[in-house]
Amino acid sequence: MTGKKVLVTGAAGFIGSFVAARLCNMGFDVVGCDNFNSYYLPKLKMDRVASLLTPIGVECATVDIADAAQVRALFAEHRPSLVVNLAAQAGVRYSLENPAVYIASNLVGFSNILDACRAQQVEHLVYASSSSVYGCNAKVPFHEDDRTDHPVSLYAATKKANEVMAHSFSHLYGVPSTGLRFFTVYGPWGRPDMAYFSFTRKMLAGEKIPVFANGLLERDFTYIDDIVEGVVRLLGKPQVPQAGGVPHAIFNIGNHHPVQVLDFIRTLERVLGVEANIEFLPMQPGDVPATYADTERLRQWVDFAPSTSLEEGLRRFAVWYRGWAAG
Repeated sequence: MTGKKVLVTGAAGFIGSFVAARLCNMGFDVVGCDNFNSYYLPKLKMDRVASLLTPIGVECATVDIADAAQVRALFAEHRPSLVVNLAAQAGVRYSLENPAVYIASNLVGFSNILDACRAQQVEHLVYASSSSVYGCNAKVPFHEDDRTDHPVSLYAATKKANEVMAHSFSHLYGVPSTGLRFFTVYGPWGRPDMAYFSFTRKMLAGEKIPVFANGLLERDFTYIDDIVEGVVRLLGKPQVPQAGGVPHAIFNIGNHHPVQVLDFIRTLERVLGVEANIEFLPMQPGDVPATYADTERLRQWVDFAPSTSLEEGLRRFAVWYRGWAAG
C-alpha cells in the first residue's frame, strides 16, 4: 500500500491534518485539500498546515468540494488511488443557524467526491461519518447495526445521508468505501468550537464556562492519535463482500468509555491547575444525552480499539494549548 497516491480532503482540519501527516510518514504519496472557510479561525488551519504538513512536503490545495469542477480538476491532476474524505461542515449547533452550508458541503460536496471516485476507479474511499447519527438511542453502547434513522440535527442527517449515498455508489459501481463514525474527537490542534477547547480558553482567562443539561450529558471522548490509528488501519483493509454483496462498511471509532461532562470538567481542572466557574444552562436543541461506542467490529476487523485515557489526552492537549496560545 505504501507509495500509493492518497488524497486527503479537509487536510487543514483537525483530523485531516493528522491523518495526512501520518500517511506521509508511513510512505504514502499524500496530497491534501481544504476550503479554509471561516467557520472557525482560518489561521488555526493555516498553522496546522505550516506545522504538521509543510515540513514533511504535503501540499494542501485550496479546493471547495462543493464545486464539482474543482473536484474533477483535483482528481485529474493527482489521480489518487486512495481517498480519505474528511472535508465537511462540522458542528451540531451551527447546523441550526446556517443549514445551507451543510447541504452544500456535506451533501453536494460528498456527492462530488463519490462521483470523482467512481470516475477515477479508486481502490478505497474512507469517509467521515459521526456518532451523531445515533440520535437519542436509549440502547448503549451504540452498535453499527443499531437504527440510525431518527437524527436530531441537520448535521446528523447529512452524515447519515453520506452513509447511504456511499453504499449506493459501492453497490452500483463497485467502489469500496468505508464510513467512520467518530466519537467526540479531542487533542492538540483541535477545533476551537469543541467544548474542551473553549472550556480551556475560558478557564485560563477566568471566565464562566457554559455547561448544558446540568453537566449530566455523557460523551465518549476519543483522543486524536487513536482516531488516526483507526483511520489508517481501515484505509488499508477495505471491505471484501461475499458473493453478491456490497463493498461498503461502517465502523465506530470511539473510546468505549463515556464520561459525564461534569467529570470531564473536573479532569480538565486537574490538568490545567485552575478551577472552573460553571454556568449551568438548559439542554440545547440537537444535543443528545449520551454517546457510547461499541468498538468490537473495529477490533475484529483491524485488531485495534482506542484506549487513551481522558486524563492523559487532556494533559497532552493542555501542554499544546499553552504553547500555541502563547505563540
